[in-house]
Amino acid sequence: MLIEIFIDYIRNRKDLREYVVKRKTIQERGEFNDVTLLQIQENLERLRVENPDIYEKMYEVLEAVFENDAGQRVDYALNFARQMSKMFKNKTPEEIYKQYKAVLKHKYQTLG
Repeated sequence: MLIEIFIDYIRNRKDLREYVVKRKTIQERGEFNDVTLLQIQENLERLRVENPDIYEKMYEVLEAVFENDAGQRVDYALNFARQMSKMFKNKTPEEIYKQYKAVLKHKYQTLG
């Protein structure tokens, strides 16, 4: 149940701060801790402002991954979030986007 809620928040560009609050009412363990989720939300907001083109392209790849469904559906939103957690650290948004986009060429569409 929690993963489906997470997928909904990621795919529909909902505020992850709300997800952090909501998941506290569900007795399941999530993939990310609260601090990481909040950082992902901040990175999304920063990317949307500073580089809206890459922001849109990241979501285009996410939707393409879902459309191509290679049987690892649970991982798609998680992989997107992992890439967003790396944003603005040691790589540029363009580098993160290129790395994330490469998942479309992978047989199983997974990216750690």
